[in-house]
Amino acid sequence: MSSSIDLSRHYLESGVAEILEDLERNLVGLKPVKTRIKEISALLLVEQARKKIELSSPKLGLHMSFTGHPGTGKTTVARKISQILHKLGYLAKGHLISVTRDDLVGQFVGHTAPKTKELITRSQGGVLFIDEAYYLFKAGNERDYGSEAIEILLQDMEQKRDKFVVIFAGYKDKMNQFYRSNPGLYSRIGHHIDFPDYSNSELIEIAELFLKQQNYCLSKDALKAFNEYIERRRNLPFFANARSVRNAIDRARLRHANRLFSKMKTPLSKSDLMTIEPKDIYASRIFSGELDDSSFVEN
Repeated sequence: MSSSIDLSRHYLESGVAEILEDLERNLVGLKPVKTRIKEISALLLVEQARKKIELSSPKLGLHMSFTGHPGTGKTTVARKISQILHKLGYLAKGHLISVTRDDLVGQFVGHTAPKTKELITRSQGGVLFIDEAYYLFKAGNERDYGSEAIEILLQDMEQKRDKFVVIFAGYKDKMNQFYRSNPGLYSRIGHHIDFPDYSNSELIEIAELFLKQQNYCLSKDALKAFNEYIERRRNLPFFANARSVRNAIDRARLRHANRLFSKMKTPLSKSDLMTIEPKDIYASRIFSGELDDSSFVEN
C-alpha cells in the first residue's frame, strides 16, 4: 500500500477538470454556486485519495437543495453535478432524471408508492431532480398523497445514500416553508445552494453567448436596444432570467428573418444574415406601452 498519492494527477485523470472548465465557460455568473460545486468536487477527490491508501470514512450525504427563481441554471448545474459525481466514482451512471409532483404522486390510493419507487429505481446511479418540490406537500389536505411520496423518498435517501442523489429545487421562500413542514427531510440534505438572479450585464452576456452559439450577433445599436429591453422586461411578470433572454433572442431572430424576407430581391451578405439590428429588438411589445402587470402577453 502506498503512503502517498498524487492528487493533481488523480484530478486530471478523473475528467472532472473538463466539466468544471465547461461550467465556468458556458454558465455566466453564479460565482457562489460554482464555488460550492468545486468544493464538493474537492471533497470527493480527497475521499477517493483517502480510500486508495485505506483511510476509512463514513458515507457522504450529497442530497441537495437548489433555491432560486426560474432560469438561473438549476437544471444545468444539476446535470453537471451528476457528471462530476460519476467521474469521481460516487455515482455508477451519472444520468439525470428530472421530475415534478405529477411524476411522483398518484391520484388515488395505492398509486403513489409504485410511481415514486419506479422513479427512484430509474435514478439509481444518478440524480433525481425534483423541480418545484414544495408541491409535494399540501398542508391540511388529508386526501393528498404527496406526503406518501416524501416518506418513500426519505427512506431511500437514507438507506441508499450512496446509490443515488436527490436534488430538491424551487423558489427559496416556498422551499423554506416546505422544509419547515418536513424537518426530517431538511436534516437529510447536506448541501443547500442558492442561485442568485442575474444582473443586467450578466443577462447581456448570456444573450451574446446564445447568439454566438447560433452564429448571430448584435450590432452596436442593437446591443444598446437589448440593454433597454432587459431593463424593462425584468420589471414585468413571469421574468425567468436566462430563459426569458433566450426567448427574447428567439423572437429577435424571427423579426430579423422577416425583415430579410421582406426585401429578398436584394442580395444579402454574410453580415446581413448574422446581424440583429435595433429594429429587431424595438419591435417587441415591451416598448409599445401596451403591456402591464395585470395583463401580460409578451411577444
